[in-house]
Amino acid sequence: MDRDQLHLLLGAGVKHGASDIHLRVGDAPTYRVRGALAPLKYDKLRPADTEAITRIILADPALLENLDALQEYDTSYSVPQVARFRVNIHRQRGSLSLVLRIIAGEIPTIESLGLPSVLRSIAETERGLVLVTGATGSGKSSTLAALINHINETRRVHILTIEDPIEFLHRNNRASITQREIGIDTRSFAIALRAALRMDPDVILVGEMRDTESIEIALKAAETGHVVFSTVHTTDAPKTISRLLATFPPDEQAAVRNRLSESLRATVSQRLVPRADGKGRAVAMEIMIATGMIQDLMKDPARISQMKDVIEKGRSQYGMQTFDQHLVDLLHSGTITLETALSACTNRGDFERTLNFNG
Repeated sequence: MDRDQLHLLLGAGVKHGASDIHLRVGDAPTYRVRGALAPLKYDKLRPADTEAITRIILADPALLENLDALQEYDTSYSVPQVARFRVNIHRQRGSLSLVLRIIAGEIPTIESLGLPSVLRSIAETERGLVLVTGATGSGKSSTLAALINHINETRRVHILTIEDPIEFLHRNNRASITQREIGIDTRSFAIALRAALRMDPDVILVGEMRDTESIEIALKAAETGHVVFSTVHTTDAPKTISRLLATFPPDEQAAVRNRLSESLRATVSQRLVPRADGKGRAVAMEIMIATGMIQDLMKDPARISQMKDVIEKGRSQYGMQTFDQHLVDLLHSGTITLETALSACTNRGDFERTLNFNG
């Protein structure tokens, strides 16, 4: 496969609304459209095909010289006038395979993604830690880009992003934006975060907090007057707190729990669900704002299970919401079907009782 053939294949994926493109030896190229995989009517790829594609995408001569030793690698790739792609290259059964995530050409906004209006207030946080959580492919990067875009449009601040790889390319508006990519501009999240504290940022976006060191530095930044936005692969607020604490040794967790209760400002946990009109997927969100009550629950591991009730009751005053509350909204607005809501809800019995109560 040559560059022109690859670009045609990628362009067709963008045109057909794919979110991801899978290229694996022994299979035809496959698009993920509206959450489902759809193989193309195309010849099965050979090892020579995926190696040729890898050589087209990789820009690092050192990697190309040692391609036989490459086992997994993340990078980005652009097709002019088509789209940018986040690329994962990996080996399976000894052959190179690729998965390309299509990145929208335009920076998403809170409005274009249909996100709850409280996200604007969360974006305007001036210090502390804000986490966007969810499974892989749940739209976390798009939500973070929308939050950064809102800051860029409204505040004269320095925004520093640390990403692996850079996905959305932000341009200065009211804010000044510095974007650094792991592997090209810096060696790791931890190293970049340590350097960030000397770069006079107001807002720091960390693509992912992967280890104890990066979490520790992010907490320190949040404690010293910065606002830090990042992602965690967890499904809701209680699991997010537990995941962060679990990275630290047991004898340090009580102190980290207290620090986290003081620094965490909000968690936004999300899932993507099929739209009723068949045009893509909608985002369903749990939103937790760190009120005084939430902070008290975070400090006491025996009470963290009460967090869901506090989130549910804090909707009218603070803009918090559970997944199920948001699913009810999406259902009543006609965005999703009842079948989708029932399959995505946290507790089907409770959800049905809520629907019956609300008529």
